[in-house]
Order: sequence, then structure tokens, then C-alpha cells
Amino acid sequence: MIEVTIATIQVSLISQNRIVVLKEAGAERYLPIWIGPFEAEAITIHLQETETPRPLTHDLIGNLLDALGARLRYVAVVSLVENIFYARLVLDVKGLTIEVDSRPSDAIAIAVRKEVPIYVDESVMDVAGIVPEPDLEEETVADQNLGAFRRFLDTLNLEGLERND
Repeated sequence: MIEVTIATIQVSLISQNRIVVLKEAGAERYLPIWIGPFEAEAITIHLQETETPRPLTHDLIGNLLDALGARLRYVAVVSLVENIFYARLVLDVKGLTIEVDSRPSDAIAIAVRKEVPIYVDESVMDVAGIVPEPDLEEETVADQNLGAFRRFLDTLNLEGLERND
């Protein structure tokens, strides 16, 4: 298992879904997972330490675990089947290890609340993990396109213009 942290939550430009991006600890490999907007909001609310007047669903699950004497040890994204990620909550209940099937988004939302590690199975990271391309040049395409804009600004004669505040 590979330990990961939440790198970011991104808004999809093509749907109402969100993408949670998990980053491998100590490496530059990332795992993007599509999640729903409500789960993304639940993760974000907790990460931003936003108080809610009543427990949200993932808070309720954490409260149930506490009330039943179960301790969440960690959550893990364990498999990828037909482009669907599967996760597990790994619990300690009176010395017994119990694994509960979960969507990754729910597992992550619970993990951040219970402050437990998030893991990804090596096979999942090998198949779906991405490593960003290193920059080949210091200057990006956007920087190159700014050259014409800079030349235009250099030719402007701003003398005599009044400032109207």
C-alpha cells in the first residue's frame, strides 16, 4: 500500500463532477479520482475547518463508529475495475480487523474527519497514477505569447492622459 495525501480537489469543466487528486507521499505521482459534488463539498468543508450547525453524513458515520467502539485505522483505495475505483474502511473493533466496502469519495471524507491515513494499492497506482511531465524549458508558451503584448505596451504613449479616480 502507498500512503497518499489530498493534493487538491478540482472542478471538472465537462461535468458537474469533481476530481480529488491524491499525491503519493514522498514522490511526484498523483491519482485523480472523479467524485460527486456533494462528496467533494464534504471533504472541502472539513479540510477548511468550516463549522456546520449539525453533523453531515460523514460526521454521522464517524460518530457511529465512536459510539460503537470501533476505531478507523485507515482507508484504502484497493482496486480499479472497469474504470470504477473501490475503497475500504479498515476498522479495529475490539481487537478484530473489519474491512467495509466504500466509495473512495466517502472513505476519504471519513478519513479526513477521523484524521487517519489514506492508502492506495500499488496495482491501482501503477495503472491509474500519473507523473507530471518535467518542464522541458523554463519559458512556457504563455510567456512566449506575452512578448507581443509587452512590445505593444512599450509602444504606448501615455503622456497627457488624465487619471479619473
